[in-house]
Amino acid sequence: MARLDYPDYLRHLRAESRRFRDVLAGCDPAARVPGCPEWNAADLLWHLAGVQRFWGTTIRTRPLGPDPDATEPDRPESYDGLLEAFDTSSAALITALDGADPSEQAWSWSTEQTVGFTFRRQAHEALIHRLDAEQTAGQVTPLDAALAADGVEECLDVMYGGAPPWGEFAPLPHFVQVDLSDRDESVWVQIGRFTGTDPSDQVVYDDDDIRVVPDPGTAADTVVHGSAAALDAWLWRRTDDRDIRITGDRNVYDHFRTAVHHPIN
Repeated sequence: MARLDYPDYLRHLRAESRRFRDVLAGCDPAARVPGCPEWNAADLLWHLAGVQRFWGTTIRTRPLGPDPDATEPDRPESYDGLLEAFDTSSAALITALDGADPSEQAWSWSTEQTVGFTFRRQAHEALIHRLDAEQTAGQVTPLDAALAADGVEECLDVMYGGAPPWGEFAPLPHFVQVDLSDRDESVWVQIGRFTGTDPSDQVVYDDDDIRVVPDPGTAADTVVHGSAAALDAWLWRRTDDRDIRITGDRNVYDHFRTAVHHPIN
């Protein structure tokens, strides 16, 4: 499945960030965020301001990683102050990416160490949090189908399917076809098991896991079927499965669902 062009990621980042800001500007700061129930609208606004500030700084200082001695700015006390902080952070991120070559080296927490990683990741970060803002305000609008389709692959491959180098993925001979009904595209996933010990805290992991793989050329054990927007929102736990259809081996689906049912903010 082909990725979007980098100018498209930047265009979407601009549009989704603008919509996020416009919706929250008229929202009750205390309104709860359905997809992140521990947050209210003010928390959501500060969260994305911080994310975009962090990645704008990362791109400006490439290829170095985050400064361990950097201090975080104080959270503004007023809602207007939060909006201003978001405006500053968002403009800085977009300016940094607009002047950057996606192929250049840049730090990320992923195995992909390029500026292009941030183009893609931040377009999807803005998209999902725009949906959060709209759900909070009760003003939900459709997700762009092309961006959502790319988001399904990114969520499965990067957010759920990526593994730290200190662990090992043991694949099982079972495959899930995630079928994007409105895009004539599919993402194939192999289920398996992740094991390893995190050297930072010595926590031992032995969990159901997945990997995005090329079409294996065999019939899928399970098919997860839905529109790109429905699948993207469902994988991010922003909607339930009312618009998702499951066929095939239920045990394989249950393994898949366990692996992708962790909350991600």
